[in-house]
This record gives sequence, structure tokens and C-alpha cells, in this order.
Amino acid sequence: FPETVSNPKLVLVQGTLNVVMKQNVTLSCLCEPGSPPVRYTLFKHNQQVSALNRSDLTPALFTLTISSASNVGEYKCKVEYNNSSGGKYSNSLNFTLIEPISKPVLSSPTSQAKKGQNVTLSCFSENGSLPITYLFFKGTQNISPQKTMQKREAAVIFLFINSLSDFGTYKCKANNSFPNNTKYSNGFNFTLAEERSHSQPLIISLGLILLLLIIGLALAIPFFIIPLYKASE
Repeated sequence: FPETVSNPKLVLVQGTLNVVMKQNVTLSCLCEPGSPPVRYTLFKHNQQVSALNRSDLTPALFTLTISSASNVGEYKCKVEYNNSSGGKYSNSLNFTLIEPISKPVLSSPTSQAKKGQNVTLSCFSENGSLPITYLFFKGTQNISPQKTMQKREAAVIFLFINSLSDFGTYKCKANNSFPNNTKYSNGFNFTLAEERSHSQPLIISLGLILLLLIIGLALAIPFFIIPLYKASE
């Protein structure tokens, strides 16, 4: 019955296409219309994974356990009738492994700042499936729109230190599509840089002048003052 063979449909009946390690997923492959018996074969890329025979028009169910990264990728099924040559392939389903993110690190090129200065903060999670979304906080207040990074790179924000209230504890949080996996960073604090007084250079200069005068006076005593004192006796 070659003419009765149509392309089967491969659908996901349990689980999601974004999978985590040790997750079970079930695929259903069915060809309609058709005349039993039918052989269904599941492939990952070009490698056979499993095969089932059906003597009725019920779908073939394939259950997979995601035990390693090699279990994710593109799957298709193939349908064949006993007295048909070749076979036909279904649509494809592509599984993606998602991994939990690691604790993000919040950092800045400088730990000291002064009023009127621009500073930057960067938040980076080294591990975890992309994309990763970052959000920055000062205390419990959100200080930036969320930043979604499609590449393995840090999210960066720019801050203007306007007053002493801008010196406090900053944090960021990161999450991705892995369920229940929001992670918070370490706390980061800017310290107030000491501002040198404008009078300091003047004080230093006056001190040096006074020191030179004392040294000059000490040198003048044996050569000028003592001879003059003796001459007046």
C-alpha cells in the first residue's frame, strides 16, 4: 500500500523542548490515514534511537530520559508499511538542554568614588544556559531595567554618584529559563574617596619656606652673627 503512506506527525505529549538533566519526555508519532501494520522508527539526526510496530492506528509513543548532553538535538520519526518500499519522515522536534546559572559576580573597575563621578557596575554569571537576564539593585530598590544577554558576557550599568546616599550596598540577580533558579550576587560598596583640600599645597609650601629660613639662620650663625658679636666686644 505505498500510496497510503503519508508523512507522520511527531508531537510532544509529555515534557518540554527546553529540558533539564534527568528529565523524561514522551514523543508521539502517528501516520494518518494508513493501513496497519506499521513500523515507526525514531531517529536522532541520522541515528536510530528506537523502533515500534503497530498493528492498529494507535500512535507510537517513545519515552526518552535526558541523561546527558548527547540526548538533546533534533529528532524525527519514520513510518513504513510492511509492503511499502522506503518510508516517509515526520517533522522534526529539537530539544535544548538548559542548565542552572552560577552565582553572579558584581564588580566595578573602581571601589572608591567621589561626588560628581561616573562609575560602572558589571554583573556576570559564568555558567548557565543562555540567554541570561540580569537586574541591578541598591538595597532592595531596582535601579535599572532588566538586561537580557544573548552572549556569555557581563551586563553593565552606568551610575552617577550625586550624593552620599549613592554610597550603599549594590547587588544584582541573574536568572535564565531553568526553573526556580534565581541567583543573587555578592554585595558591592563604593567608598568615599578622600578629597584633597585646596589649602594643602599652600600649607606645604609655607612649611618648606619656614624650614629653609631656619636652615639658613642656622648656617648664618657661625659665619655672620658670631663674628659680629665678637667684634662688638
